[in-house]
Amino acid sequence: MKSLLLACSLLALAACSVGPDYHRPEQPAPQAWSNQDRAGAWPAATWWRGFHSPTLMTLLDQARRANPDLAAAVARVRQADAEVKIAGGALWPSLSLSAQGERTRLPTSGGKPPVGANLYGLLPSASYEVDLWGRYADQVEAAKALAEASRFDRETTALTLEADLADTYFAILAGQDRLRAAQGNLDAARQTLEALTARLGAGTVSALDVAQQQSVVDGLAAALPPLEQGVRQNRAALALLVGELPESLPLPRGGLGDLGVPAVEAGLPAGLLARRPDVAAAEAQLRAANANIKEAHAALFPDIALTAEGGVESALLSGLTKPGGVVYALAASISQPVFQGGALEGGIELEQGFWQETSADYRKAVINAYADVESALAAAEAGKRQEQAALAAARTARTAFEISQAQLASGTVDLVSVLNTQRTWFSAEDSYLAARLTHLQSLVGLFRALGGGWSHTDKV
Repeated sequence: MKSLLLACSLLALAACSVGPDYHRPEQPAPQAWSNQDRAGAWPAATWWRGFHSPTLMTLLDQARRANPDLAAAVARVRQADAEVKIAGGALWPSLSLSAQGERTRLPTSGGKPPVGANLYGLLPSASYEVDLWGRYADQVEAAKALAEASRFDRETTALTLEADLADTYFAILAGQDRLRAAQGNLDAARQTLEALTARLGAGTVSALDVAQQQSVVDGLAAALPPLEQGVRQNRAALALLVGELPESLPLPRGGLGDLGVPAVEAGLPAGLLARRPDVAAAEAQLRAANANIKEAHAALFPDIALTAEGGVESALLSGLTKPGGVVYALAASISQPVFQGGALEGGIELEQGFWQETSADYRKAVINAYADVESALAAAEAGKRQEQAALAAARTARTAFEISQAQLASGTVDLVSVLNTQRTWFSAEDSYLAARLTHLQSLVGLFRALGGGWSHTDKV
């Protein structure tokens, strides 16, 4: 037995690998982002704190613990780790132990009674297939690469979850802000309508003036149900993200005005690939495909198997410890594929085709990563300018409405001018809230495009 194990160890040390070694495909990287004048810094893992929202941080912590998609991703990591263990088992000898007991009864001649006999045995056995060409080592390498890819997929799921949750949370706050603004505008319009109705009785305004204001009131009232529906739907979406039932999740308090606007910068493009878990996952898949090619090449070479059986057998239990009951067998075999109708060559071509497909997916992931950042930088910059312009327009419209009210009281403008400035103010206020939501969500999109606070070098 010792000789067998020694032979296995020597053969394992002498094992060689066949097939192509893995080399990362060269991918050109832009020198700088077109939407950024200078090199910035990558966002930290605490980037979310820039919004200054304790509620958002609490929801993110809850989602990391209870989100079903993230839990499923974690379970897939465990499965991939188990596959590594299964693949690694082929690199070691297989040991087994069997015990047996047998009672026989044989007939005798001359009318004598049958004779009974007992046979006891304790038989260990070992088998080992020498990985002379690295076939099983390649299987392990492929399994490890897939396990690594599953970890990157988990990080991608977590990053997507964080971004979706922030977007949904901001949408709820924006919906509630718009509801409050719409309700306030409706109340103001109703007060104006009441005043006009009273003046109609006095003959100082016309029925047309009253009808026009009634149209404003009806339009504002009609805008409330869609806003209420949007808040309820986003609440249900937020509940799913944090792993709760909608009715058990209270609506967040506050509004978009309570949030901070963090400054986000993108580092040099050359560092992006180390910060995008989806790109890292695509490369891990490529490494697994390369290992599968090497395994397919190894299948063309002969397999060497070593087996050993040994133990003791005796008619008496007490005889199991005696040297006379020792039995053993040693065997070695070698098998070489000769003709399999092109199946082995086809296996190599299959894995090569899969590698080409995976390589194309990797190139696509790289290009998509750069394009995501470019688009997100453009959206963040445009969102900032849009919010600033919308805020200025809302302030100007409010000032115009207040001036028109004062002029109406003094009799220097007619009611139509007041109604027009009122409509403009209501519309500008709603547009500003929508623009602020777009800006905040564009920052979340940029954070997501940059890989969040995750980096490949930190995790591997």
